[in-house]
Amino acid sequence: MQLSALHNHLDELLEVARLRDYCPNGLQVEGRAEVSKVLCGVTASQALLDAAVAGGYDAIVVHHGYFWRGEDGRVVGMRKRRLATLLGHDISLLAYHLPLDVHPQLGNNAQFAAVMGWKGEGRFADQELGWIGVPETVGVTASALAADIAERLARPPLLVGDGARKVRRIAWCTGGAQGYFEQAVLAGADLYVSGEISEQTTHIARESGVPYIAAGHHATERYGPRALADYLGAELGLKATFLDLPNPV
Repeated sequence: MQLSALHNHLDELLEVARLRDYCPNGLQVEGRAEVSKVLCGVTASQALLDAAVAGGYDAIVVHHGYFWRGEDGRVVGMRKRRLATLLGHDISLLAYHLPLDVHPQLGNNAQFAAVMGWKGEGRFADQELGWIGVPETVGVTASALAADIAERLARPPLLVGDGARKVRRIAWCTGGAQGYFEQAVLAGADLYVSGEISEQTTHIARESGVPYIAAGHHATERYGPRALADYLGAELGLKATFLDLPNPV
């Protein structure tokens, strides 16, 4: 299909226009006009770009792209190498940040919940980025739920706070959403799960009585790009592959 058609379709599907973000969503680097093979990943790292070149892909679709607000805009060093790889091989880069977090079916929060067996019943936080609902086993302890996350994500999470607390309402937001912890508490969560953790997160968990699980930024955001690859293949007839590059975070 034409790159312009792919770009427009994804922009509409993921409702780019309705979200405020701190990076450009959609087409970030323009490559060849015709697209038949698409490589999806979490981050547009050099390793992902090299895999696209080696595999003969026409376009790359990621969650974490380039041109973040406030970063150094000079095309030098790592940025030069990345852009040179894309432009030199006529490969397009499309990136969807918050739009691929919030989508009700393909989004990271929806897909992470599906992996964990959680049922989303409501939203909270800015632009309704956070989800709240019930765990697969209502009344499970925070410690047992952390063990379940470790098994399903193949990565040990960090639990802070009361591991013995019973979890009847669970809130989550993938990636670096530890800043929504207090809003999750106010929304009535017995536990909040995100990807990262900050120094103050520990104190909020201890003082609120609501435990917090840091399950990994990359680890919790693999599932939206994977679902998007499946969608591109099933719905648009493209040869789409998800590549999960090793990342301990």
